[in-house]
Amino acid sequence: MQILESLNVISGKIQGAARRAGRNPKEITLLAASKGMGLDKVKEAAACGLEVFGENRVQEGIAKFLDSGFVKKVKALHLIGPLQTNKVKKAVGFFDLIHSVDSLRLAEKIEQEAVRNAIRQSILIEVNISGEANKHGVSLKEARKLVPAVRKLTHLSLLGLMTIPPKVSDPEQTRSYFSSLRNLGHKLDLYQFSMGMSSDFEVAIEEGATWIRIGRGIFGETS
Repeated sequence: MQILESLNVISGKIQGAARRAGRNPKEITLLAASKGMGLDKVKEAAACGLEVFGENRVQEGIAKFLDSGFVKKVKALHLIGPLQTNKVKKAVGFFDLIHSVDSLRLAEKIEQEAVRNAIRQSILIEVNISGEANKHGVSLKEARKLVPAVRKLTHLSLLGLMTIPPKVSDPEQTRSYFSSLRNLGHKLDLYQFSMGMSSDFEVAIEEGATWIRIGRGIFGETS
């Protein structure tokens, strides 16, 4: 019941944020960030209507979704955490979308594996808008160089950009980071954005988010 109640609240907030921004709520995909959640919680969320799930770690995603066979029951599975080059082989083709490409070297590794599997792997480029040293992602300047380089890789499908803003007490303080990502994307002819989490997704939607990554807001606090 808790998940269903949470989803009802979140759905209302998505509708409200989209309306304030003059957007169609159908443009926004709610991604359930299921890191640390057991398969029982994932199944409960799916039974409540959630179709897209995001995992932070390759191995956890494989254990939870592939080994159990539950991956066949969901519409899409995304990798939303950092991807190490030594995990690329397992990630490519398993995750429908990789949100966290942050270097040409990583993109080339993904390309090599996609070629080997004769598939096109969908990706996002992660941008460290805030410039925080402890965050993954390329700088705004680096993103402008990385995007055209990635577009030359024929087995990658670059859909858009992703960012994680700094932790702040007031969600309104994240607005400038989200708008900066949107502005960057538009300059690069990219219009899909993975941004916004449990505490700030309404602001992210108002600034153009097309994927919002919500964990705590759906599942509650992890123990």
